[in-house]
Amino acid sequence: MKKDLELEKRWGKLLDGLKESIGKKPTDLNGVLFLIGVQELGQGTKTFSKEQKQDLLHIAVCKVLSLAGFYELDFIDQDGWPHWNLIKELPHFDLLDQEKLLKIQVLDYFEKEYQIEIK
Repeated sequence: MKKDLELEKRWGKLLDGLKESIGKKPTDLNGVLFLIGVQELGQGTKTFSKEQKQDLLHIAVCKVLSLAGFYELDFIDQDGWPHWNLIKELPHFDLLDQEKLLKIQVLDYFEKEYQIEIK
C-alpha cells in the first residue's frame, strides 16, 4: 500500500514536470507513453494517423520495458521506425499491475535517459 502511494506521488511529480517542459500536462499513462514514442521516433511533432499513434505507444512500451530486459531493439526501418524483439516473457498481470509496471518503467526511463531524479 505504501509502495503504491509512493509510486503515485512520483508519478504526479513526473506529470507536473512534463507540464513544465511541454506546457501541457498529460492526463494519463497513454499520454506519457505517446510522448515517449514521439521522442523515441525522433521525427518531431507532426500529425500521426490513428495507426501511427498506436505504433508510437508500442514503441514507447517496448522502449521502457527494454530497460528491464524484456525487449531489445531489433532494427530501424527505412522510414525511421524502430522495431523491437521480445527477449524475456512478461509476467501475467491484471490491468492494475500492468499499469503499475509501466509507470515504474516510465519513471525509470526518465531517470536513466534524461537524468531526472523523480522522488
